[in-house]
Amino acid sequence: MEDSIEMILQEHSSSYTSRLSACTGALFTCFYGVWSLFVLPGFRRVPLNLKVPYLPSSKGQTLNTMKLLEGRTGHLADLGSGDGRLVFAASSAGFKCTGFEINSILLAYARSKASWTGVPSSQATFVNKDFWKTDLSSYNNVIAFLAPGVMGVLGEKLLKELPDDARVIACRFPFPNWPLQSSVGSGLDETFAYDISSVRSHLRQEPNPVY
Repeated sequence: MEDSIEMILQEHSSSYTSRLSACTGALFTCFYGVWSLFVLPGFRRVPLNLKVPYLPSSKGQTLNTMKLLEGRTGHLADLGSGDGRLVFAASSAGFKCTGFEINSILLAYARSKASWTGVPSSQATFVNKDFWKTDLSSYNNVIAFLAPGVMGVLGEKLLKELPDDARVIACRFPFPNWPLQSSVGSGLDETFAYDISSVRSHLRQEPNPVY
Protein backbone atom coordinates (compact mmCIF):
# COMPACT_ATOMS: atom_id res chain seq x y z
CA MET A 1 0.00 0.00 0.00
CA GLU A 2 2.74 2.40 0.97
CA ASP A 3 4.60 1.56 -2.24
CA SER A 4 1.51 2.37 -4.29
CA ILE A 5 1.06 5.72 -2.56
CA GLU A 6 4.71 6.57 -3.10
CA MET A 7 4.45 5.70 -6.78
CA ILE A 8 1.36 7.91 -7.15
CA LEU A 9 3.13 10.80 -5.43
CA GLN A 10 6.15 10.40 -7.67
CA GLU A 11 3.95 10.41 -10.77
CA HIS A 12 2.15 13.56 -9.60
CA SER A 13 5.49 15.20 -8.78
CA SER A 14 6.89 14.32 -12.18
CA SER A 15 3.75 15.61 -13.91
CA TYR A 16 3.86 18.85 -11.92
CA THR A 17 7.55 19.33 -12.74
CA SER A 18 6.85 18.82 -16.45
CA ARG A 19 3.98 21.31 -16.42
CA LEU A 20 6.08 23.82 -14.50
CA SER A 21 8.94 23.46 -16.99
CA ALA A 22 6.58 23.90 -19.92
CA CYS A 23 4.98 26.96 -18.31
CA THR A 24 8.39 28.46 -17.50
CA GLY A 25 9.53 27.88 -21.08
CA ALA A 26 6.42 29.57 -22.47
CA LEU A 27 6.87 32.57 -20.16
CA PHE A 28 10.52 32.88 -21.14
CA THR A 29 9.64 32.73 -24.84
CA CYS A 30 6.98 35.40 -24.36
CA PHE A 31 9.36 37.61 -22.36
CA TYR A 32 12.12 37.18 -24.94
CA GLY A 33 9.72 38.13 -27.72
CA VAL A 34 8.68 41.35 -26.00
CA TRP A 35 12.28 42.13 -25.01
CA SER A 36 13.41 41.58 -28.60
CA LEU A 37 10.88 44.07 -29.96
CA PHE A 38 12.52 46.83 -27.93
CA VAL A 39 16.14 45.76 -27.69
CA LEU A 40 16.84 44.13 -31.03
CA PRO A 41 15.00 46.22 -33.62
CA GLY A 42 14.44 45.17 -37.23
CA PHE A 43 15.50 41.52 -36.82
CA ARG A 44 15.73 40.61 -40.50
CA ARG A 45 16.31 44.03 -42.01
CA VAL A 46 19.83 44.53 -40.71
CA PRO A 47 22.74 42.08 -41.15
CA LEU A 48 23.68 40.26 -37.96
CA ASN A 49 27.09 41.97 -37.72
CA LEU A 50 25.41 45.41 -37.79
CA LYS A 51 22.62 44.75 -35.28
CA VAL A 52 22.73 47.08 -32.28
CA PRO A 53 20.59 46.68 -29.13
CA TYR A 54 18.48 49.61 -27.97
CA LEU A 55 19.96 51.51 -25.05
CA PRO A 56 18.57 54.95 -24.18
CA SER A 57 20.90 57.89 -23.75
CA SER A 58 21.34 59.10 -20.20
CA LYS A 59 20.66 62.68 -19.18
CA GLY A 60 24.40 63.30 -18.84
CA GLN A 61 25.09 61.86 -22.26
CA THR A 62 22.41 64.05 -23.81
CA LEU A 63 23.84 67.18 -22.17
CA ASN A 64 27.36 66.24 -23.28
CA THR A 65 26.17 65.77 -26.86
CA MET A 66 24.60 69.21 -26.91
CA LYS A 67 27.78 70.78 -25.52
CA LEU A 68 29.76 69.32 -28.42
CA LEU A 69 27.21 70.73 -30.88
CA GLU A 70 27.33 74.29 -29.49
CA GLY A 71 27.81 76.93 -32.18
CA ARG A 72 26.72 74.61 -34.97
CA THR A 73 23.59 74.72 -37.13
CA GLY A 74 22.03 72.84 -40.01
CA HIS A 75 20.69 69.36 -40.56
CA LEU A 76 21.28 66.63 -38.01
CA ALA A 77 20.86 62.87 -38.26
CA ASP A 78 20.55 60.63 -35.22
CA LEU A 79 21.45 57.10 -36.29
CA GLY A 80 19.21 54.77 -34.31
CA SER A 81 17.18 57.46 -32.56
CA GLY A 82 15.32 55.14 -30.17
CA ASP A 83 12.80 57.07 -28.09
CA GLY A 84 13.95 60.34 -29.68
CA ARG A 85 15.49 62.08 -26.69
CA LEU A 86 18.62 63.22 -28.56
CA VAL A 87 16.53 64.42 -31.50
CA PHE A 88 14.26 66.44 -29.20
CA ALA A 89 17.25 68.02 -27.45
CA ALA A 90 18.88 68.95 -30.77
CA SER A 91 15.66 70.30 -32.27
CA SER A 92 15.23 72.52 -29.21
CA ALA A 93 18.67 73.96 -30.00
CA GLY A 94 17.57 74.87 -33.53
CA PHE A 95 18.76 71.90 -35.56
CA LYS A 96 16.58 70.38 -38.27
CA CYS A 97 16.66 66.78 -37.17
CA THR A 98 15.97 63.38 -38.64
CA GLY A 99 15.84 60.35 -36.38
CA PHE A 100 16.51 57.04 -38.14
CA GLU A 101 14.80 54.16 -36.34
CA ILE A 102 13.68 50.75 -37.64
CA ASN A 103 12.06 49.59 -34.39
CA SER A 104 8.38 50.32 -35.04
CA ILE A 105 7.48 50.53 -31.33
CA LEU A 106 10.18 53.08 -30.55
CA LEU A 107 9.36 54.96 -33.74
CA ALA A 108 5.67 55.21 -32.79
CA TYR A 109 6.60 56.43 -29.31
CA ALA A 110 8.92 59.16 -30.64
CA ARG A 111 6.37 60.33 -33.19
CA SER A 112 3.64 60.40 -30.55
CA LYS A 113 5.84 62.38 -28.19
CA ALA A 114 6.60 64.90 -30.94
CA SER A 115 2.87 65.30 -31.51
CA TRP A 116 2.07 65.63 -27.80
CA THR A 117 4.77 68.24 -27.20
CA GLY A 118 4.02 70.21 -30.36
CA VAL A 119 7.39 69.75 -32.04
CA PRO A 120 6.86 70.56 -35.74
CA SER A 121 7.96 68.06 -38.38
CA SER A 122 10.14 70.78 -39.89
CA GLN A 123 12.32 70.55 -36.77
CA ALA A 124 12.11 66.86 -35.87
CA THR A 125 11.20 63.98 -38.17
CA PHE A 126 11.38 60.29 -37.33
CA VAL A 127 11.72 57.93 -40.28
CA ASN A 128 11.44 54.17 -40.53
CA LYS A 129 14.62 53.75 -42.58
CA ASP A 130 17.78 51.71 -42.29
CA PHE A 131 20.51 54.35 -42.09
CA TRP A 132 23.06 51.80 -43.34
CA LYS A 133 21.25 51.90 -46.69
CA THR A 134 20.63 55.65 -46.71
CA ASP A 135 22.81 58.34 -48.28
CA LEU A 136 23.70 60.73 -45.44
CA SER A 137 25.39 63.38 -47.59
CA SER A 138 22.73 66.02 -46.84
CA TYR A 139 23.58 66.08 -43.12
CA ASN A 140 26.33 68.21 -41.62
CA ASN A 141 25.78 66.90 -38.08
CA VAL A 142 25.51 63.23 -37.12
CA ILE A 143 24.94 61.55 -33.75
CA ALA A 144 25.77 57.88 -33.23
CA PHE A 145 25.14 55.92 -30.04
CA LEU A 146 25.65 52.40 -31.34
CA ALA A 147 28.03 49.59 -30.34
CA PRO A 148 31.83 49.37 -30.49
CA GLY A 149 31.72 46.51 -32.99
CA VAL A 150 30.09 48.63 -35.72
CA MET A 151 31.96 51.91 -35.28
CA GLY A 152 34.69 51.03 -37.75
CA VAL A 153 32.20 50.14 -40.49
CA LEU A 154 30.15 53.25 -39.72
CA GLY A 155 33.29 55.37 -39.96
CA GLU A 156 33.94 54.13 -43.50
CA LYS A 157 30.38 54.96 -44.54
CA LEU A 158 30.48 58.47 -43.04
CA LEU A 159 33.82 59.27 -44.66
CA LYS A 160 32.40 58.35 -48.06
CA GLU A 161 29.19 60.36 -47.69
CA LEU A 162 29.44 63.32 -45.32
CA PRO A 163 30.52 66.82 -46.43
CA ASP A 164 33.83 68.24 -45.23
CA ASP A 165 32.16 70.61 -42.76
CA ALA A 166 30.29 67.79 -41.00
CA ARG A 167 30.69 67.03 -37.31
CA VAL A 168 30.09 63.55 -35.92
CA ILE A 169 29.22 62.93 -32.27
CA ALA A 170 29.87 59.46 -30.87
CA CYS A 171 28.25 58.60 -27.55
CA ARG A 172 30.19 56.30 -25.23
CA PHE A 173 32.03 54.39 -27.98
CA PRO A 174 34.65 56.31 -30.04
CA PHE A 175 35.62 55.72 -33.65
CA PRO A 176 38.79 53.65 -34.04
CA ASN A 177 41.71 55.46 -35.67
CA TRP A 178 39.89 58.79 -35.93
CA PRO A 179 41.63 61.88 -34.52
CA LEU A 180 39.51 63.32 -31.73
CA GLN A 181 38.41 66.94 -31.95
CA SER A 182 37.16 67.08 -28.35
CA SER A 183 35.30 65.10 -25.72
CA VAL A 184 33.05 65.81 -22.76
CA GLY A 185 32.26 63.72 -19.70
CA SER A 186 33.74 60.49 -18.45
CA GLY A 187 32.91 56.82 -18.07
CA LEU A 188 29.63 55.69 -19.58
CA ASP A 189 28.58 59.29 -20.29
CA GLU A 190 31.72 60.26 -22.22
CA THR A 191 30.90 61.75 -25.61
CA PHE A 192 33.30 62.34 -28.50
CA ALA A 193 33.32 64.92 -31.33
CA TYR A 194 35.00 64.49 -34.72
CA ASP A 195 35.26 66.93 -37.60
CA ILE A 196 35.19 65.11 -40.94
CA SER A 197 37.67 67.49 -42.60
CA SER A 198 40.24 66.79 -39.86
CA VAL A 199 39.61 63.04 -40.03
CA ARG A 200 40.13 62.98 -43.79
CA SER A 201 43.28 65.08 -43.53
CA HIS A 202 44.68 62.77 -40.86
CA LEU A 203 43.87 59.58 -42.76
CA ARG A 204 45.48 60.90 -45.97
CA GLN A 205 48.77 60.91 -44.09
CA GLU A 206 48.39 57.27 -43.10
CA PRO A 207 50.20 54.57 -45.16
CA ASN A 208 46.89 52.93 -46.09
CA PRO A 209 44.19 55.59 -45.84
CA VAL A 210 40.56 54.48 -45.39
CA TYR A 211 37.76 56.19 -47.32
